[in-house]
Amino acid sequence: MDTFKFWAVFAVGVAAGAAVALIYAPQTGAKTRKQIRRKLDDATDYVKDKTGDLGDRAGDVVNRGRDVVEDLVNSAQRASQTVAKRVSDLT
Repeated sequence: MDTFKFWAVFAVGVAAGAAVALIYAPQTGAKTRKQIRRKLDDATDYVKDKTGDLGDRAGDVVNRGRDVVEDLVNSAQRASQTVAKRVSDLT
């Protein structure tokens, strides 16, 4: 099991344990539901933030890849022009 899967499973286990602890805690149901709702909202915000970060990073990778391909194409064109010029100079 790779590290990411391990931590993902660990986080799910911690969340499940925390939810069970909140449900069985000696307090009123309304207070428990409010706590669960607040934690769920916090988790949702966290996931949205991380998803946005992931989207930004993916965009950066795509842009860098596009730049590399453009540089490669430009280099190939320059090399082709140089070869064509040398061949025409020989004839």
